[in-house]
Amino acid sequence: MNTRMKHGFDWSLVRSFLAALDHGTLLGAARHLKTSQPTLGRHIAELESQLGVVLFERTGRGLVPTATGLQLAESARGMEAGALQLERTLSGVQTQSSGTVRMTASVPVAVFLMPPVLAAMRQALPEIQVELVSSNQVSNLLRREADIALRMVRPDQSTLIARKIGNVSLGAYAQRSYLARSRPLRQASDLLQHELIGSDADPAILHGFAAMGFAATRSSFALRSDDFIVQWQAIRAGLGVGFCADYMARSDPEVVQVLPGQIKVPPLPMWLAVHREIRTSTRIRSVFDFLADAMPQML
Repeated sequence: MNTRMKHGFDWSLVRSFLAALDHGTLLGAARHLKTSQPTLGRHIAELESQLGVVLFERTGRGLVPTATGLQLAESARGMEAGALQLERTLSGVQTQSSGTVRMTASVPVAVFLMPPVLAAMRQALPEIQVELVSSNQVSNLLRREADIALRMVRPDQSTLIARKIGNVSLGAYAQRSYLARSRPLRQASDLLQHELIGSDADPAILHGFAAMGFAATRSSFALRSDDFIVQWQAIRAGLGVGFCADYMARSDPEVVQVLPGQIKVPPLPMWLAVHREIRTSTRIRSVFDFLADAMPQML
Protein backbone atom coordinates (compact mmCIF):
# COMPACT_ATOMS: atom_id res chain seq x y z
CA MET A 1 0.00 0.00 0.00
CA ASN A 2 1.26 3.45 -0.89
CA THR A 3 3.02 5.37 1.91
CA ARG A 4 0.71 8.30 1.18
CA MET A 5 -1.81 6.54 3.44
CA LYS A 6 0.29 7.27 6.52
CA HIS A 7 -1.82 10.35 7.32
CA GLY A 8 -4.97 8.29 7.81
CA PHE A 9 -7.70 6.44 5.99
CA ASP A 10 -10.87 8.30 5.08
CA TRP A 11 -13.81 6.02 5.79
CA SER A 12 -16.11 8.00 3.47
CA LEU A 13 -13.87 7.06 0.53
CA VAL A 14 -14.13 3.39 1.46
CA ARG A 15 -17.93 3.62 1.70
CA SER A 16 -18.04 5.09 -1.77
CA PHE A 17 -15.73 2.34 -3.07
CA LEU A 18 -17.92 -0.41 -1.64
CA ALA A 19 -21.08 1.19 -2.96
CA ALA A 20 -19.57 1.41 -6.45
CA LEU A 21 -18.46 -2.20 -6.17
CA ASP A 22 -21.93 -3.38 -5.13
CA HIS A 23 -23.92 -1.35 -7.67
CA GLY A 24 -21.55 -1.44 -10.62
CA THR A 25 -22.13 2.18 -11.63
CA LEU A 26 -21.40 5.58 -10.17
CA LEU A 27 -25.04 6.56 -10.58
CA GLY A 28 -26.34 3.56 -8.69
CA ALA A 29 -23.79 4.01 -5.93
CA ALA A 30 -24.57 7.72 -5.64
CA ARG A 31 -28.29 7.01 -5.29
CA HIS A 32 -27.61 4.42 -2.61
CA LEU A 33 -25.48 6.83 -0.57
CA LYS A 34 -27.81 9.77 -1.32
CA THR A 35 -25.01 11.83 -2.78
CA SER A 36 -24.17 13.16 -6.24
CA GLN A 37 -22.51 11.15 -9.00
CA PRO A 38 -19.60 13.64 -9.36
CA THR A 39 -18.94 13.47 -5.59
CA LEU A 40 -18.82 9.69 -5.67
CA GLY A 41 -16.55 9.78 -8.70
CA ARG A 42 -14.17 12.12 -6.85
CA HIS A 43 -14.14 9.73 -3.88
CA ILE A 44 -13.09 6.82 -6.08
CA ALA A 45 -10.40 8.90 -7.77
CA GLU A 46 -9.10 10.16 -4.40
CA LEU A 47 -8.92 6.64 -3.00
CA GLU A 48 -7.07 5.41 -6.07
CA SER A 49 -4.68 8.35 -5.77
CA GLN A 50 -4.03 7.68 -2.07
CA LEU A 51 -3.44 3.97 -2.66
CA GLY A 52 -1.52 4.44 -5.90
CA VAL A 53 -3.57 1.72 -7.64
CA VAL A 54 -6.44 1.41 -10.09
CA LEU A 55 -9.59 0.00 -8.50
CA PHE A 56 -12.00 0.01 -11.44
CA GLU A 57 -11.86 -0.26 -15.20
CA ARG A 58 -14.34 2.17 -16.72
CA THR A 59 -16.41 0.53 -19.44
CA GLY A 60 -19.47 1.53 -21.38
CA ARG A 61 -21.61 -0.60 -19.09
CA GLY A 62 -20.23 0.77 -15.84
CA LEU A 63 -17.43 -0.11 -13.44
CA VAL A 64 -15.51 -3.36 -13.49
CA PRO A 65 -13.28 -3.97 -10.44
CA THR A 66 -9.64 -4.74 -11.09
CA ALA A 67 -7.88 -7.62 -9.35
CA THR A 68 -6.44 -5.10 -6.92
CA GLY A 69 -9.93 -3.68 -6.34
CA LEU A 70 -11.29 -7.12 -5.53
CA GLN A 71 -8.39 -7.76 -3.16
CA LEU A 72 -8.97 -4.43 -1.38
CA ALA A 73 -12.70 -5.17 -1.12
CA GLU A 74 -12.07 -7.97 1.39
CA SER A 75 -10.34 -5.60 3.80
CA ALA A 76 -12.90 -2.88 3.13
CA ARG A 77 -15.73 -5.26 4.09
CA GLY A 78 -13.99 -5.81 7.41
CA MET A 79 -13.79 -2.05 7.94
CA GLU A 80 -17.48 -1.72 7.07
CA ALA A 81 -18.45 -4.39 9.58
CA GLY A 82 -16.42 -2.65 12.29
CA ALA A 83 -17.96 0.73 11.51
CA LEU A 84 -21.49 -0.69 11.63
CA GLN A 85 -20.74 -2.35 14.95
CA LEU A 86 -19.44 0.96 16.30
CA GLU A 87 -22.63 2.70 15.19
CA ARG A 88 -24.76 0.05 16.90
CA THR A 89 -22.71 0.34 20.08
CA LEU A 90 -23.00 4.13 20.15
CA SER A 91 -26.72 3.92 19.48
CA GLY A 92 -27.08 1.49 22.36
CA VAL A 93 -25.20 3.81 24.70
CA GLN A 94 -27.35 6.77 23.71
CA THR A 95 -30.63 4.92 24.21
CA GLN A 96 -29.54 3.03 27.30
CA SER A 97 -31.89 3.72 30.19
CA SER A 98 -29.77 2.02 32.86
CA GLY A 99 -26.50 3.05 34.47
CA THR A 100 -25.20 5.87 36.64
CA VAL A 101 -26.09 9.56 36.66
CA ARG A 102 -23.85 11.93 38.59
CA MET A 103 -25.58 14.93 40.16
CA THR A 104 -24.35 17.85 42.19
CA ALA A 105 -26.25 20.13 44.57
CA SER A 106 -25.50 22.48 47.43
CA VAL A 107 -25.16 20.83 50.83
CA PRO A 108 -28.56 21.97 52.19
CA VAL A 109 -30.35 20.87 49.02
CA ALA A 110 -28.54 17.53 49.04
CA VAL A 111 -29.31 16.96 52.73
CA PHE A 112 -32.91 18.20 53.00
CA LEU A 113 -34.51 18.18 49.56
CA MET A 114 -32.83 15.41 47.60
CA PRO A 115 -33.31 12.27 49.78
CA PRO A 116 -37.11 12.03 49.45
CA VAL A 117 -36.87 12.91 45.75
CA LEU A 118 -34.23 10.24 45.22
CA ALA A 119 -36.34 7.72 47.13
CA ALA A 120 -39.26 8.39 44.79
CA MET A 121 -36.99 8.31 41.76
CA ARG A 122 -35.62 4.95 42.83
CA GLN A 123 -39.14 3.57 42.61
CA ALA A 124 -39.77 5.17 39.22
CA LEU A 125 -36.33 4.54 37.68
CA PRO A 126 -34.91 1.48 39.50
CA GLU A 127 -32.37 0.77 36.76
CA ILE A 128 -30.52 4.06 37.40
CA GLN A 129 -27.87 4.52 40.08
CA VAL A 130 -27.09 7.98 41.42
CA GLU A 131 -23.85 9.64 42.44
CA LEU A 132 -24.70 12.74 44.48
CA VAL A 133 -21.97 15.32 45.06
CA SER A 134 -23.00 17.64 47.89
CA SER A 135 -20.93 20.77 47.56
CA ASN A 136 -21.48 24.52 47.69
CA GLN A 137 -18.90 24.87 44.93
CA VAL A 138 -20.34 25.07 41.41
CA SER A 139 -19.30 21.92 39.58
CA ASN A 140 -18.31 22.29 35.95
CA LEU A 141 -20.74 20.40 33.73
CA LEU A 142 -18.61 21.17 30.68
CA ARG A 143 -15.73 19.15 32.14
CA ARG A 144 -18.18 16.39 33.10
CA GLU A 145 -17.64 16.83 36.84
CA ALA A 146 -21.35 16.05 36.94
CA ASP A 147 -24.13 15.16 34.50
CA ILE A 148 -26.84 17.24 36.18
CA ALA A 149 -26.54 20.18 38.57
CA LEU A 150 -28.97 21.95 40.89
CA ARG A 151 -27.74 25.53 41.17
CA MET A 152 -28.81 28.74 42.85
CA VAL A 153 -27.45 30.79 39.94
CA ARG A 154 -28.36 30.47 36.28
CA PRO A 155 -25.59 28.85 34.21
CA ASP A 156 -24.40 31.13 31.43
CA GLN A 157 -22.60 28.60 29.24
CA SER A 158 -24.32 28.28 25.86
CA THR A 159 -23.66 24.53 25.74
CA LEU A 160 -25.78 23.92 28.84
CA ILE A 161 -29.53 23.55 29.08
CA ALA A 162 -30.98 25.22 32.20
CA ARG A 163 -34.51 25.21 33.53
CA LYS A 164 -35.72 27.28 36.45
CA ILE A 165 -37.63 24.95 38.77
CA GLY A 166 -38.64 27.39 41.50
CA ASN A 167 -37.56 29.82 44.18
CA VAL A 168 -36.07 29.07 47.58
CA SER A 169 -37.70 31.25 50.20
CA LEU A 170 -35.70 32.18 53.30
CA GLY A 171 -36.38 33.64 56.72
CA ALA A 172 -35.16 34.16 60.28
CA TYR A 173 -35.73 31.20 62.60
CA ALA A 174 -35.17 30.21 66.21
CA GLN A 175 -35.86 27.26 68.49
CA ARG A 176 -38.92 27.59 70.73
CA SER A 177 -36.83 27.08 73.87
CA TYR A 178 -34.52 29.96 72.88
CA LEU A 179 -37.47 32.31 72.29
CA ALA A 180 -39.04 31.30 75.61
CA ARG A 181 -36.00 32.42 77.60
CA SER A 182 -35.10 35.50 75.52
CA ARG A 183 -36.42 39.05 75.33
CA PRO A 184 -39.39 39.52 73.00
CA LEU A 185 -38.88 40.00 69.28
CA ARG A 186 -41.37 42.63 68.13
CA GLN A 187 -39.54 44.37 65.30
CA ALA A 188 -36.54 43.79 63.06
CA SER A 189 -34.28 46.12 65.07
CA ASP A 190 -34.72 43.81 68.07
CA LEU A 191 -32.60 41.20 66.28
CA LEU A 192 -29.42 43.05 67.21
CA GLN A 193 -30.25 42.48 70.88
CA HIS A 194 -30.34 38.70 70.35
CA GLU A 195 -27.84 35.92 69.87
CA LEU A 196 -27.34 35.77 66.13
CA ILE A 197 -26.08 32.94 63.97
CA GLY A 198 -24.55 33.87 60.63
CA SER A 199 -21.87 33.35 58.04
CA ASP A 200 -18.15 33.83 58.43
CA ALA A 201 -16.62 34.78 55.08
CA ASP A 202 -19.91 35.20 53.19
CA PRO A 203 -21.13 38.81 53.70
CA ALA A 204 -24.72 38.17 52.47
CA ILE A 205 -26.36 38.42 55.91
CA LEU A 206 -24.42 41.58 56.79
CA HIS A 207 -25.57 43.09 53.52
CA GLY A 208 -29.12 42.12 54.40
CA PHE A 209 -28.92 43.98 57.71
CA ALA A 210 -27.41 46.98 55.94
CA ALA A 211 -30.32 46.96 53.47
CA MET A 212 -32.70 47.19 56.44
CA GLY A 213 -30.71 50.12 57.81
CA PHE A 214 -29.04 48.24 60.68
CA ALA A 215 -25.33 48.58 61.36
CA ALA A 216 -24.57 44.93 62.08
CA THR A 217 -20.93 43.82 62.16
CA ARG A 218 -19.17 40.48 62.42
CA SER A 219 -19.09 40.87 66.19
CA SER A 220 -22.89 41.02 66.19
CA PHE A 221 -22.96 37.26 65.62
CA ALA A 222 -22.50 34.82 68.47
CA LEU A 223 -21.68 32.07 65.95
CA ARG A 224 -20.21 32.48 62.50
CA SER A 225 -19.90 29.56 60.07
CA ASP A 226 -20.08 29.25 56.31
CA ASP A 227 -21.42 25.73 56.69
CA PHE A 228 -25.20 26.00 56.39
CA ILE A 229 -25.74 22.69 58.17
CA VAL A 230 -23.73 23.96 61.13
CA GLN A 231 -25.89 27.10 61.22
CA TRP A 232 -29.06 25.02 61.05
CA GLN A 233 -27.99 22.69 63.85
CA ALA A 234 -27.07 25.70 65.98
CA ILE A 235 -30.58 27.08 65.45
CA ARG A 236 -32.07 23.72 66.43
CA ALA A 237 -29.88 23.57 69.53
CA GLY A 238 -31.30 26.89 70.74
CA LEU A 239 -28.11 28.91 70.36
CA GLY A 240 -29.90 31.89 68.81
CA VAL A 241 -31.63 33.34 65.77
CA GLY A 242 -30.36 32.25 62.38
CA PHE A 243 -31.30 32.51 58.73
CA CYS A 244 -32.16 29.50 56.63
CA ALA A 245 -34.34 28.22 53.81
CA ASP A 246 -37.97 27.58 54.68
CA TYR A 247 -37.67 23.99 53.45
CA MET A 248 -35.02 23.34 56.10
CA ALA A 249 -37.17 24.80 58.88
CA ARG A 250 -40.08 22.55 57.93
CA SER A 251 -38.05 19.54 59.06
CA ASP A 252 -38.23 20.51 62.78
CA PRO A 253 -41.53 21.63 64.37
CA GLU A 254 -39.61 23.05 67.36
CA VAL A 255 -38.04 25.67 65.09
CA VAL A 256 -40.29 28.61 64.25
CA GLN A 257 -40.02 31.68 62.06
CA VAL A 258 -39.48 34.99 63.80
CA LEU A 259 -40.87 38.31 62.61
CA PRO A 260 -42.60 36.87 59.50
CA GLY A 261 -43.46 39.65 57.09
CA GLN A 262 -41.05 42.09 58.71
CA ILE A 263 -37.84 40.41 57.59
CA LYS A 264 -37.97 40.08 53.85
CA VAL A 265 -35.08 38.05 52.49
CA PRO A 266 -35.04 37.92 48.67
CA PRO A 267 -35.71 34.36 47.48
CA LEU A 268 -33.03 32.45 45.62
CA PRO A 269 -33.86 30.95 42.23
CA MET A 270 -33.11 27.26 41.76
CA TRP A 271 -31.94 26.05 38.36
CA LEU A 272 -31.67 22.57 36.97
CA ALA A 273 -28.75 22.41 34.53
CA VAL A 274 -27.48 19.73 32.21
CA HIS A 275 -25.11 19.44 29.29
CA ARG A 276 -26.76 19.41 25.86
CA GLU A 277 -26.03 15.69 25.52
CA ILE A 278 -29.34 15.26 27.33
CA ARG A 279 -30.81 15.19 23.84
CA THR A 280 -29.03 11.91 23.09
CA SER A 281 -28.83 10.24 26.50
CA THR A 282 -32.05 8.53 27.51
CA ARG A 283 -30.66 7.88 31.00
CA ILE A 284 -29.77 11.49 31.75
CA ARG A 285 -32.95 12.78 30.13
CA SER A 286 -35.06 10.50 32.33
CA VAL A 287 -33.44 11.82 35.50
CA PHE A 288 -33.61 15.44 34.34
CA ASP A 289 -37.32 15.13 33.58
CA PHE A 290 -38.01 13.44 36.92
CA LEU A 291 -36.21 16.17 38.88
CA ALA A 292 -37.88 18.92 36.86
CA ASP A 293 -41.25 17.51 37.89
CA ALA A 294 -40.48 16.56 41.51
CA MET A 295 -38.28 19.41 42.78
CA PRO A 296 -40.83 22.25 42.41
CA GLN A 297 -43.21 20.28 44.65
CA MET A 298 -40.52 19.98 47.30
CA LEU A 299 -39.86 23.74 47.18
